Amino acid sequence: MPSLSVVVPAYNEENRLPETLSRLTGFLNGCDYSAVEVIVVDDGSRDGTARLIEEQAQRDPRFKLIRNPGNRGKGYAVRHGMMKATGDWRLMTDADLSTPIEQLMALQKQAGAEKASVAIGSRAMNPKLIEKHQHWLRETGGRFFNVVMSVITGLPFRDTQCGFKLYRADAAEAVFSLQRLNGFSFDVEDIFIAVGLGFKVIEVPVAWFNAEGTKVTLGATARAFADLVGIRWNGWRGKYRKPVER
Repeated sequence: MPSLSVVVPAYNEENRLPETLSRLTGFLNGCDYSAVEVIVVDDGSRDGTARLIEEQAQRDPRFKLIRNPGNRGKGYAVRHGMMKATGDWRLMTDADLSTPIEQLMALQKQAGAEKASVAIGSRAMNPKLIEKHQHWLRETGGRFFNVVMSVITGLPFRDTQCGFKLYRADAAEAVFSLQRLNGFSFDVEDIFIAVGLGFKVIEVPVAWFNAEGTKVTLGATARAFADLVGIRWNGWRGKYRKPVER
């Protein structure tokens, strides 16, 4: 069996982490991977997020804490974790586990069946799997963003923003070494890079349960639309063909 890395970006998640860590531990104890690590990337939290992860790591060495140099953004945190990961497969998942960790098996199974390098969780492919919806304004905004995303980037996927994505190790290392965005539109950039590099990317329907307390601001949403143009421009300029110096 392959090994697995689970990358969890976290910013001020002290209140939600205890349940998340418990659910992750239960899943790991029953999974069939040859080796597992959970990398929680603290993105400059001002609460007890780092302390909780350190305590968890003392109890269970499968858990690891990585710290960002300050609050750099979700995209930076995911990239940091993915580049430090060692698993044959690398899953990114949100700290609130809006998509239950058990859905990993759906992504893994479909990736194997279709010989894909990247499997992205999708809330749009089967809305019946959504157990608790976002506010209708956010859902409408998400659908509009995805339409604009498709027009600008040419990507055919119906839900690029679900924070539940599985990368094979070689795809993760190639894609995240080229990622430039630190904000919330990094998801689109990563998929755009993966497709451009020739990796097979598939979309898999997953269950989803909206968790309150989103950190996506109106300003971040506006920047995400502008980032789409930047992604396309970088693609035209060949910026996603060679490693980015950091």
